Amino acid sequence: MTLNRLGERAAMLWTFTVLLFCIRLSLGMTSIVMQSQPELWIETNYPQTPWENITLWCKSPSRISSKFLLLKDKTQMTWIRPSSKTFQVSFPIGALTKSNAGLYRCCYWKETGWSEPSKVLELEAPGQLPKPIFWIQAETYPLTGCNVNILCHGWLQDLVFMLFKEGYAEPVDYQIPTGTVAIFSIANMTPESEGVYICRTHIQMLPTLWSEPSNPLKLIVAGLYPKPTLTAYPGPIMAPGESLNLRCQAPIYGMTFALIRLEDLKKSFYRKRPIKNEAYFFFRALKIHDAGHYLCFYYDESYRGSLLSDILKIWVTDTFPKTWLLAQPSPVVQMGQNVSLWCRGPVDGVGLALYKKGEDKPLQLLDTTSIDDESFFLNNVTYSDAGIYSCHYLLSWKTSIRMTSHNTVELVVVDKPPKPSLSAWPSTMFKLRKAITLQHRVPHPVLEFSLEWEERATFQKFLVDGDFIISNAEGKGTETYSCSYRIEAHPNIWSDRSEPLKLMGPAGFLTWNYILNEAIRLSLIMQLVALLLVVLWIRWKCRRLRIREAWLLGTAQGVTMLFIVTALLCCGLCNGVLTEETDILPKPVISASPPIRGQKLQIRCKGWLAGMEFVLYKEGVQEPVQQLHAVGREAFFTIQRMEDKDEGNYSCRTHTEKRPFKWSEPSDPMELVIKEMYPKPFFKTWASPVVTPGARVTFNCSTPQQHMSFILYKDGSEIASSDRSWASPGASAAHFLIISVGTGDGGNYSCRYYDFAIWSEPSDPVELVVTEFYPKPTLLAHPGPVVLPGKNVTLRCQGAFQGMRFALLQEGTQVPLQFQSTSGNSADFLLHTVRAEDSGNYSCVYYETTMSNRGSHLSKPIMIWVTDTFPKPWLFAEPSSVVPMGQNVTLWCQGPVHGVGYILHKERETTSVQLWGSTSNDGAFPITNISGANIGRYSCCYHPDWTSPIKIQPSNTLELIVTGLLPKPSLLAQPGPIVAPGENMTFQCQGELPDSTFVLLKEGTQQPLEQQSPSGYRADFWMPAVRGDDSGVYSCVYYLDSAPFAASNHSDFLEIWVTDKPPKPSLSAWPSTMFKLGKDITLQCRGPLPGVEFVLEHDGEEAPQQFSEDGDFVINNVEGKGIGNYSCSYRLQAYPDIWSEPSDALELVGAAGPAAQECTVGNIVRSSLIVVVVVALGVVLAIEWKKWPRLRTRDSETDGRDQTIALEECNQEGEPATNTSSPSSVSQGTSVELPVPV
Repeated sequence: MTLNRLGERAAMLWTFTVLLFCIRLSLGMTSIVMQSQPELWIETNYPQTPWENITLWCKSPSRISSKFLLLKDKTQMTWIRPSSKTFQVSFPIGALTKSNAGLYRCCYWKETGWSEPSKVLELEAPGQLPKPIFWIQAETYPLTGCNVNILCHGWLQDLVFMLFKEGYAEPVDYQIPTGTVAIFSIANMTPESEGVYICRTHIQMLPTLWSEPSNPLKLIVAGLYPKPTLTAYPGPIMAPGESLNLRCQAPIYGMTFALIRLEDLKKSFYRKRPIKNEAYFFFRALKIHDAGHYLCFYYDESYRGSLLSDILKIWVTDTFPKTWLLAQPSPVVQMGQNVSLWCRGPVDGVGLALYKKGEDKPLQLLDTTSIDDESFFLNNVTYSDAGIYSCHYLLSWKTSIRMTSHNTVELVVVDKPPKPSLSAWPSTMFKLRKAITLQHRVPHPVLEFSLEWEERATFQKFLVDGDFIISNAEGKGTETYSCSYRIEAHPNIWSDRSEPLKLMGPAGFLTWNYILNEAIRLSLIMQLVALLLVVLWIRWKCRRLRIREAWLLGTAQGVTMLFIVTALLCCGLCNGVLTEETDILPKPVISASPPIRGQKLQIRCKGWLAGMEFVLYKEGVQEPVQQLHAVGREAFFTIQRMEDKDEGNYSCRTHTEKRPFKWSEPSDPMELVIKEMYPKPFFKTWASPVVTPGARVTFNCSTPQQHMSFILYKDGSEIASSDRSWASPGASAAHFLIISVGTGDGGNYSCRYYDFAIWSEPSDPVELVVTEFYPKPTLLAHPGPVVLPGKNVTLRCQGAFQGMRFALLQEGTQVPLQFQSTSGNSADFLLHTVRAEDSGNYSCVYYETTMSNRGSHLSKPIMIWVTDTFPKPWLFAEPSSVVPMGQNVTLWCQGPVHGVGYILHKERETTSVQLWGSTSNDGAFPITNISGANIGRYSCCYHPDWTSPIKIQPSNTLELIVTGLLPKPSLLAQPGPIVAPGENMTFQCQGELPDSTFVLLKEGTQQPLEQQSPSGYRADFWMPAVRGDDSGVYSCVYYLDSAPFAASNHSDFLEIWVTDKPPKPSLSAWPSTMFKLGKDITLQCRGPLPGVEFVLEHDGEEAPQQFSEDGDFVINNVEGKGIGNYSCSYRLQAYPDIWSEPSDALELVGAAGPAAQECTVGNIVRSSLIVVVVVALGVVLAIEWKKWPRLRTRDSETDGRDQTIALEECNQEGEPATNTSSPSSVSQGTSVELPVPV
């Protein structure tokens, strides 16, 4: 087994992987979510011929896909487009040879592009299974200690997985899972569980075929030292670009310190080893992604770690987080009482300051030592303490972070709490057997409400919620009511009474009428029951007397049924006369914007049922003012020109379409009064009003007037207000913020401003649409997406439901371009006489207007081009335009215009391959099993499926070259494969036939780099001033000018390095990095270039120790001289003066000196003892062999006697009732020969 020692940083990351998972569990963080990587595994015909027919399978983790891609050695190898979407596909590889060995990965196609590649599968030459992948995963539920799952991925199905631990000859655990992954669990990590682990696999039916060992994994248990302290200098809140020092201090000297950011455990692992007991981690220029939760720990040379420090949150922002201020117990305070203002914010360890509006200096300060309380106290308040308060962060260091706006609390100081409001629901008029709910409302928390009758000074009722139910039994509920309340902060002080409210309703005569109605109804029911009993008695009597005359029975029953029908009619008539209509529809809601003289006014009446008729009434006018049929659940009555005669109280009602009408209650009256007004404000949203759930929306209401107060309306109702802006001279503005939009926040918003008694006109409404509630619509362009300037184009938005409102949006504009309300499920938006600036991406959305503007998903955008010429498409080949004979290739014709057909042209052919936009699959033209007939020059162009005078231009010309038809050329690089940046380089491609065209190719590019047609057999491709991007793998092909594009095989691949120094090699030890007695260690130095000479260096020796051409160095440990750190480098034999960078250091450890000699003596002693024991055993066997003839004679004499005894035992078992002591019984038994052992 090979335990390759990783570099120190990588080893630390692997060592503390378990610790980092435990950190997440101990902090209550969720487990790390694995990326949506596909799974790659091997399917082969084992155990008979495991390497003759290999198939690679690629499986997407959670979704079906239409395309899969297989990568080899970081280059695109092949891709598969299955006939239908599926979870997994197969890539046939065939027999495993040296040419197809390498590193494999696979990807699958998602909506946003290719997925993350799978784990790397390394296929080597036949003889060993691929090396498994070894990693750690923590359990989701933490038990005592830290529970760890070690996962081993083995690439083949039904393998045997072996877990080895360093120091143990036998595996510590093994598993045979059904898939390709085995999970080894280590419960409750203890120091005994520490060690270096590896994983190996072998085929269950072929145990001699093993995989290579996985990379080693070292597990360490942390928490053996006290935890350190982590502090930030100058502070935990900094702006981007500023510097920050994180100090980790421990009580022990000589330790190595590590700093971790929990949001990115592996990439943010920093460590230092200072001389003192503290370490500073310096961030020179902070970035936004440096923000997060940090902690630190320290460990010794054996990686024994400490406890974790407390978490320190670092903020990197250009704007301070917002603080919130609350008043306790209430913002309404009685004079002389105390109140506390609680300041809340997301940042810990920072001071706070309390400000009052109108004052520059803070009233109170809270430093970091008293920040746990976070309360400002105001004792014995007076009228001077009333005002608007806010709190801000108080920093003790300098920073360029901007202060944001904070919420405010208005503190009201009163002798008595303000009076409440009193209203009646559903109305102030009693109906028979109906109760009325009196609702008391106050903007502050209330301890208790009190309801009083003004006609009865002693009547009172107390409730907490403020809803009092009043009945009108015997007409006692029709009185005048008022209410008051008291708050929890001042339970002995009651507020002023509310305005009185008069309840009216039926009493007196109507009450007696109700009693008479019930009496008549009861008497009729009793008569009906009596008549039914008479019928039953007649039928029983007729059967008892056996009367056969049918006419007598029929007459008796007919008379009785006549009385029953008469009684039912009387009951119905009485019920209709003496009861009132109870089937009343709910009353609608009437609203309107403030009327302006001389302008049009719309009165909105919103009902609760669809398909109703709406009627508008004006107080003092008997006949209805207007009647409308609703669109949806609301109607808009229009007053074309508002004048003085139109002032008054208005109300509306709804009724059903069919007679007899069912009417609703009248709406609450609305008074229209024309007042002098300020001009309307400017109202908008900072972003688009079409938002997704959870988005942040800010409404901006502004006016040139100074010192104004603002009110925000939604659907005509006031929902928010802002205070008068006295502090800032000039224009007034207010910002209303919805932090996270929900589906109920949609609607029509507007704003107004006012100054004392003068109001402004309402602003233009903004329709806030919350999307992603309904399915997305489709958007199509007629006649097509490419339009001539000055022409018209119609965009049709097709939704899924009828009666919706549609909006058209253009990318780059905040406000929707057009709105339409239709009764169907589609809307047509006309773009009239379009111009070049109308080009762009358009989309649409539909939404309902009755339920908070809940909208659909945005449609798929469509690109509109306003031009007289189609944009030029681009033609390219995938995977490359140079394709081996018999392979597959796809020609892609793509351009910026979507939904348009494509045509593929081939030079010197009259026919073309045509694909329409609706079925073209984005312009893909697949060519399978390519042959010489497919070579040539190709181009493509758009083919619109509508009549259009727009000019069409062809794409670029693509030359499709087929290889494998001529002998391969040779490729050389001058001056060599390693070139310094900025120098010139020449590729020499040597062919075998004259009059040829040579093509230079680079791995990873779809098009050839360069083509030449020299007069001889060789082409020189000159590359001036090469750069690092020119590094890569190159090859070349050639084809005859007489048979163009029928090319040769690829030349041998040539890898080019553009660097000042060759890349450093890798150094590994075999069989391990630890010396064993009498065993040597082979150090293997491997580089990426051929034709090199390797040199091995040992720390502490001035001259190199060994030279080698194959890179293998044998190290022995005589007298302990082999222990130490080694590194290797190499030089090119063609350039002996250029040396590569040294490899990473590799440390060899092991026993040497007297300890080794003692072990050798011990081995000699043990060997001598074994020889003595073997000789003694040989002597004993010789003595026993001499006694063998006497034993054999003795056995023959007793043979007959033993058979007799055996027969007697058989007879005893066969005849249990017979006396076995009789000699005759032996002679009468059956003779049986039994084998007698010697």
